[in-house]
Amino acid sequence: MEGLYSRRGFLKTATAGGAALALSAASYSRVLGANDRISIAQIGCGGRGIGAHMAGIHAHQDTQNFEITAVCDPWRVRSEEAAAKTKEWYGREARKFSSYRDVMALKDVDAVMIASCDHQHTTHLEAAAKAGKDAYCEKPLARRLDRLIKACDAVKEANIVVQIGTQLRSYPTFTGCRELYKTGILGKVGRIEQCRNGERPYWYGYIKDVKAKDVDWDEFLLDEPKRPFDPVLYSGWYGYRDFSDGPVPGLGSHFIDLVHYITGAKFPSSCVCLGGTFTWKDEHNFTCPDHVHALLIYPEGFMVSYSTNFGNGSGNTFKIFGDAGVMDMVNWNAPILTAEGANSEKKGPIRGKKPVEEVPMPDHFLDWLQCLRTRKTPNAPIDAGYQHAVAVIMAMMSYDTGKRMIYDADKREIRPG
Repeated sequence: MEGLYSRRGFLKTATAGGAALALSAASYSRVLGANDRISIAQIGCGGRGIGAHMAGIHAHQDTQNFEITAVCDPWRVRSEEAAAKTKEWYGREARKFSSYRDVMALKDVDAVMIASCDHQHTTHLEAAAKAGKDAYCEKPLARRLDRLIKACDAVKEANIVVQIGTQLRSYPTFTGCRELYKTGILGKVGRIEQCRNGERPYWYGYIKDVKAKDVDWDEFLLDEPKRPFDPVLYSGWYGYRDFSDGPVPGLGSHFIDLVHYITGAKFPSSCVCLGGTFTWKDEHNFTCPDHVHALLIYPEGFMVSYSTNFGNGSGNTFKIFGDAGVMDMVNWNAPILTAEGANSEKKGPIRGKKPVEEVPMPDHFLDWLQCLRTRKTPNAPIDAGYQHAVAVIMAMMSYDTGKRMIYDADKREIRPG
């Protein structure tokens, strides 16, 4: 079935003279009338893959000409769920695989959406680049700097279109914050902070009863050390440092990316980070911290603070502090500008509280789909992914070593300093 889905596959098969016989009448009319149809594969079919990626692009099915033609997940149950969804949407099931290698070998797949586990992102993205397939890749982009550099270099060498899954920068509200920030209305900005708290760590919500016979365990592990199958380790991977690094990369990557997007900053010059497991100690022995605090200094002249408290859900904040006022973004859908706490000796233009004006723009998935055709740079390009990944990697290196980390952008190097 490999050659029947995309414009490239159809033309190849048609040249051989077998396309009309190989396709059903319904499928034939669909492809024949849409010779620019984009063939997309979904890698990682969990809640993010099916519920966000697949549903996110399907929302634009009426205006964008594409089909999800292959799905891939180490857990057979998930790939079957994803394939059933494609049958509902397109009238035929996508091809099912447990290994990303099989997807990359499909000549008729034009683009992949990567919603795999954190430790797999760079492997899958680098493979997509080497296969010449455009990609949408989830955050955090990387957990290790060497793999981050390899994947980003591969993307640039292949000149593929890549959208990183930091979708908040495509919110009209946050783009409005960006445009307002550019005016300088906040005065001198000295601190940007987010506290993103919860009553328990998010990884507890993913624990499921998974059967070993249904999982390609080695495909899940990739190059991580081999060990016996464990259903909690597999389904609750968000909570284990072998596969994820917890809330700073998992949640804080969105915040760091927005700091970069709104302010125009690119890389922190230094970072310190402390944390640990203080509340949720139990039989699961999760190794990601339930409390963590990272502080990053930027050469633009401000400090960025990110913290998570997974022992109490109160106290959430997201603010940019200037000496002339505050931009309060804790409500993502209705950020406000206020003169609260402003320097009393400065009479700036901010009066009272007012909403930040939105800037209309395509949602993150539509932006990617459009860029697949126009070949323009999407709203969260590979450079943005590289930048947020450097910041969160610095934080976790500081967390692990107890040392302040600095970044040398010219050498692409993180080191104690």
